[in-house]
Amino acid sequence: HSQLSQRIRSAFLEPYFKPPVLLAIDRIDAVMDSGQYTFVIDIPPDFEADLLAGRQPAVQVNIDATAMTQAGHGATYIRRIMAQEIEDFMHSGETQLPVAQVVRVKFNPNVQSRWFLGVMQLVNMITLLAIMLSGAALIREREHGTIEHLLDMPLTPAEIMIAKVWANGLVIVIAATLSLKLVVQGLLDVHIAGSIPLFVSGMVIYLFSVTALGIFLATLVRSMPQFGLLAFPVFMVMNLLSGSTTPLDSMPEVLQHVMQLSPSTHFVSFAQAILYRGAGFDVVWREFTVIFLSGSVFFIAALLRFRKTISAVQ
Repeated sequence: HSQLSQRIRSAFLEPYFKPPVLLAIDRIDAVMDSGQYTFVIDIPPDFEADLLAGRQPAVQVNIDATAMTQAGHGATYIRRIMAQEIEDFMHSGETQLPVAQVVRVKFNPNVQSRWFLGVMQLVNMITLLAIMLSGAALIREREHGTIEHLLDMPLTPAEIMIAKVWANGLVIVIAATLSLKLVVQGLLDVHIAGSIPLFVSGMVIYLFSVTALGIFLATLVRSMPQFGLLAFPVFMVMNLLSGSTTPLDSMPEVLQHVMQLSPSTHFVSFAQAILYRGAGFDVVWREFTVIFLSGSVFFIAALLRFRKTISAVQ
């Protein structure tokens, strides 16, 4: 709460940074583990007094590098802002500042892009495969005329849909789990901080939601080319605006609220929290719940459209 500390705090201005928030030191780990803040600056007690006395106080900058681009640029901006404010405060033109800044990057200490891109590409491929495989399964049944064979069986439309969701979801779960272990952890040597079984459990819930969305899209078209033209724009929007490519905080506020309706946004959120930060179920249960609710809406909508499609066939 010294004059210099307040001066540094007031120097972080929008649009590059959100307004700074004062935190107790025992809250730093909690807010960074939950992804609430990307940067936390720890200014020690007696900072200004030590500076004026010629000592070299250390300022700690904690950075959540799960958002690679944002973390890299932000760290550079923070160094420049603090150096400029300290130099102005000391009224000195010396190039050697009497402050030693210590920057510590959490979750990705060497700031390696493959740690971020490897997991995020896996997340994006899960979304793409879930939409395309489930929708294609229904479209091909119709194109080959085997949908009539299914209707001759003592099966309800809901049971046929559940079979499509279950079969395609199981293939993706196995493939994604093997990719996470063999490619991401093995080949790319990415450190996974959290529980893989917890991530897989969340992925199962997410696949229920996205495969239902794929079936819903398939009921709106009549052929595979039409399905591709409809599904790819939907995937691109879910991919680019989910936070896997660009941090959600960097988007317009209205768009941030709209994307809360997309299950991919919550999937990216809990994937980063679990795999990067080691979050437990007590941190990600809200994302699990929202994804399940959105999946229920997609499943009901797809089931209603599927029943209408079956009625037209009959």
